[in-house]
Amino acid sequence: MQVGILKEIKRRENRVAMTPAGVEQMVARGHEMCVETGAGEGSGFSDEAYVKAGAAIADSPPAIYAACEMVMKVKEPLPVEYDLIRPGQIVFTYFHFAASEELTRAIMARRCVAIAYETVEKANGSLPLLTPMSEVAGRMAIQEGAKYLEKTYGGKGVLLSGVPGVNSGTVVVIGGGTVGTNAAKMACGMGAKVYLLDTNLERLRYLADVMPKNCFPIMSNPATLRKLLAEADLVVGAVLIPGAMAPKLVTREMLSYMKKGSVIVDVAIDQGGCVETARPTTHDDPIYEVDGIIHYCVANMPGAVSLTSTLALTNATLPYALELAAKGYKIAVRQNADLAKGVNIIDGKVTYQGVAHAFGLEYTPLEAVL
Repeated sequence: MQVGILKEIKRRENRVAMTPAGVEQMVARGHEMCVETGAGEGSGFSDEAYVKAGAAIADSPPAIYAACEMVMKVKEPLPVEYDLIRPGQIVFTYFHFAASEELTRAIMARRCVAIAYETVEKANGSLPLLTPMSEVAGRMAIQEGAKYLEKTYGGKGVLLSGVPGVNSGTVVVIGGGTVGTNAAKMACGMGAKVYLLDTNLERLRYLADVMPKNCFPIMSNPATLRKLLAEADLVVGAVLIPGAMAPKLVTREMLSYMKKGSVIVDVAIDQGGCVETARPTTHDDPIYEVDGIIHYCVANMPGAVSLTSTLALTNATLPYALELAAKGYKIAVRQNADLAKGVNIIDGKVTYQGVAHAFGLEYTPLEAVL
């Protein structure tokens, strides 16, 4: 199969969908790889490295879209790319459709095969292609939150670790999944007092066994959340409903319980955010203030640590890319139930329930399309 790797055009997105090492493995399996010039520069990979791995270099996105049966990206296609996508073409990337009706309808109109990294799901409920970026974002949430707590940025002037004779900061993490657990680990490692909230009692039992002693897994409910928000220096929104809009768990009214200069990092912003006052921001302009509370809502956090993120992403996506390229999507998704859950739109039909529900669109079961 002819497979194209595109250069990301989202502002400050430095990741690339595949490393030269990944390209080498695709070529070794007999696939033709075409990489857009400069695609890997933001992650430290030169065009020459891709050529050595066996790829051809294309000078523009139209050349990639026109030549390749499958194109791979990191972030969702932007409006300037919509008309380049061909009917029947496989587009394999993070889509996060439920956060954008415009994107959803545009991809439906292109009648392509949209396979979303974030909804590929194993039988045990884990999300293998979302997990590595969730690990990165969870760890970054504490790094960024700690920075914006500095008075220089309008924060409270709190050092999360504290110092001898001075209390450490308090971190509230909403959601005990991959993002939340990684955020809590980082915050605990810095010495903060950490409350980790979830609604799954079995998950809380597990977290109570494995997390450090300065982490307190607690059942989440509005009353508990209001109480802990009053204590928090940093709040991390780490809630995920795969493929669907995130629930708004922190309302604007709840901000009144927080101390001025506290920080919210809403990692769920890719799926609409779990904080009512959250709106997407960028690495160029990452924060804003509502009612005295600093909000950090960058929608592509891992793009700031692009080398780490690209290596981690390729490790996860490469086996699925190899399978799609070897078998074609129809056979691949029939034989691989994990990959089948990644199919969100085919030929204008929405085949993922969370996306259809988000915008009141008709849902078509994947089996009916295949």
